Amino acid sequence: MSKNKTKIKYLKIALRFILLIAIVFIGFFASIYLGLFGKLASEKELADFNQVQASKFIDRNDQTFAKIYELNRESISIDALPQHLLDALIATEDARFYEHSGIDTRSLMRVLFKTILAGDESSGGGSTITLQLAKNLFGRKDYAFLSLPINKTKEAIVAQRIEDAYTKREILELYLNTVPFSGNTYGIESASQKFFNKSAADLQLPEAAILVGTLKANHSYNPRLFPERSQLRRDVVITQMLKYEMISKQEADAVMVESLEIDYSKNTSKNSYYLKEYLVDQTQEILDSINAKDDEDFQLKKDGLIVKTTIDAGIQDILESNLKEHLKKIQSQFESQYASNKPWENPAIWKPELRRSKAYQKLIKNKSEDEVLKELSKKRKTEFYDGEQYQVVTASTIDSIQHHLKFLNAASLSIDPHSGDILAYVGGLDQNLSQYDFIRYAKRQVGSTFKPIVYASALNQGLEPCDYLSAKEISYKNYDNWKPKNASKKDEIDPHLNYSLKSALTQSLNVVSVKVLEEAGIQNTINFAKKLKIKSVIKPEPSMALGAVNMNIKELALAYSGFVADEIPNRLNLIKSISTIDGKVIYEAPKTHHSENPLDEFKRLQMLAMLQNVVKAGTGRAITYTYGLRQAIAGKTGTTQDNKDGWFVGVTPHYINVNWVGHNNQKIGFKTTRLGQGAVSALPIFAKSYAEMINNSEYNAMTRAKFKGLNQNILKSLACEDTKRDGFFKRLFSNKKDEKEFESKKEEEKKKKKFLGIF
Repeated sequence: MSKNKTKIKYLKIALRFILLIAIVFIGFFASIYLGLFGKLASEKELADFNQVQASKFIDRNDQTFAKIYELNRESISIDALPQHLLDALIATEDARFYEHSGIDTRSLMRVLFKTILAGDESSGGGSTITLQLAKNLFGRKDYAFLSLPINKTKEAIVAQRIEDAYTKREILELYLNTVPFSGNTYGIESASQKFFNKSAADLQLPEAAILVGTLKANHSYNPRLFPERSQLRRDVVITQMLKYEMISKQEADAVMVESLEIDYSKNTSKNSYYLKEYLVDQTQEILDSINAKDDEDFQLKKDGLIVKTTIDAGIQDILESNLKEHLKKIQSQFESQYASNKPWENPAIWKPELRRSKAYQKLIKNKSEDEVLKELSKKRKTEFYDGEQYQVVTASTIDSIQHHLKFLNAASLSIDPHSGDILAYVGGLDQNLSQYDFIRYAKRQVGSTFKPIVYASALNQGLEPCDYLSAKEISYKNYDNWKPKNASKKDEIDPHLNYSLKSALTQSLNVVSVKVLEEAGIQNTINFAKKLKIKSVIKPEPSMALGAVNMNIKELALAYSGFVADEIPNRLNLIKSISTIDGKVIYEAPKTHHSENPLDEFKRLQMLAMLQNVVKAGTGRAITYTYGLRQAIAGKTGTTQDNKDGWFVGVTPHYINVNWVGHNNQKIGFKTTRLGQGAVSALPIFAKSYAEMINNSEYNAMTRAKFKGLNQNILKSLACEDTKRDGFFKRLFSNKKDEKEFESKKEEEKKKKKFLGIF
């Protein structure tokens, strides 16, 4: 074969190969352009992007207390930004910004030949501000090994559409308001507030250079964690500005001789985090239903919707601040009780938490557990949140897990017992410590807060507040010789002493409460609880008398409404209505239906009086004697086994407030009852908050309201001594045996009738 034919042969092969590559490339590009890998934003959608309106959440008094945006950011107009900030950005990130139309071909060629082929890493990148904006706005998806080329191509197409939809100045504004900075902060205004405690409009040249410098690597150039590294990066930004003649040599020198200084904002907590998250999800569910049913396209984060809620923003603020203040106080006591043998340092507790972490999940794919633990034991500079602010420390991932495990958590829910409206919703202590919403997701044992339900069921079965039951401890043979005891040794009681139901509830006596359940009957009490809107499964066991019942805080709040309201709301309400920005109502909550109260008014008022006595003379007496609250207040404390959970339910004529304090990890509890009991761990949240409401005339109608007066018959039914001691002969001949089978009074009667029926 001649040389010419050989050349022609190889030329044809080369041309075919080039053609094949071209076809593959065109097909690949076309598939992305046509949306086979996900819909691309159109020019119209992009043009409308800057016109999106924040939706507002309105409280019951028509006050805006929260907004929801398309992006989690604080916006600032480009007209308010200093020129040296814009210059710093362009000089460092995209020097030819005003010359290209989204894609800088010259820079891309430089990257191809210098960086990739010649290995010159100092030649810079090929990304533009517009390409970065496309990435910031729409993120990247996982397409396995094709992720990079697909995402880059999508960004290139969108970038060119952005250039068609906006002016260069508008692109800069969008970019600066959406770009992520250090510390998980989005937008230049948020970053400026966080690191310099000032608006971005007031940034000086060195400060602007520091923030722009972090864009290359948010974590590595975090000025709080790595000040030396951040200062060097700041100087690179200044050098770039000098290179492109945006500043003079004198200005550059003046900045670079300065040491790095920041004014880190300690105000990191976002109020009402859990409430906002819950509201967003609830609203979105409603909108999804409307959109599907009516073929609409309402978008919460874009359409400027007005969402009217049942929330009272004033009560919400009061409750949040007092919950945080109280938890701060008992947190130090909680930690000091565990001077040694700290549970959060126990591998049996922290290792399961570590295994759920993203860092562990990422490493375990390619390493053994021993290798992962070794890697996650390495210390580095990081930030620890102490409940108020972030502190820079040198610590490992394991250290971080243990650090967060030591923090207690709390939740508080307030409702109107007559309407079922949620007035305040605090799902946790602090989202920086835990984003887990206790109100929304948790079910915990409710301890002695379940006892009023047992006692109310007993009243329904014919018992009276002045009926007496023995305080003698009993072992129940048919329940593995279970022997309920009172909360502490201080509560050891003369076995020959009998307590009235009123007194037993006031003092929250466990032994007597189990006997009350015997009289009421387990199944009767379960049925009664269901009528109080408790939907959680209740195990038919005598321990339910002590609150060994897993319930949600919302169920507990609704159940207690049965002690105040003539009728019980069938559900709790949060969203009243949703309107468009021009006032058109697109959703109105259905009317709340009520169910008949299983307690008639006579028994309900008896129970309410007994719960008031808890506050006046029982386990909740701190309300009266420590906090000096003399208003119409009833309530019940609760403490679960091993001091894992502390509870307090405050009840007033128009306000019910349920408080829980404990730990997200149920293996960690209070070391002692002295601190863990509901009267100490949870009650102060109600007391301090309600005291603040009392002092605010805005809540006079609520705090000055009185419970319905008691008639003579009810007063007579409550008029008895707390205790009654067995007589001499009963004590002398009393059965010393302290064990029996647990069976209800009605079950005993059935057995007697069956026995008599034989004869």
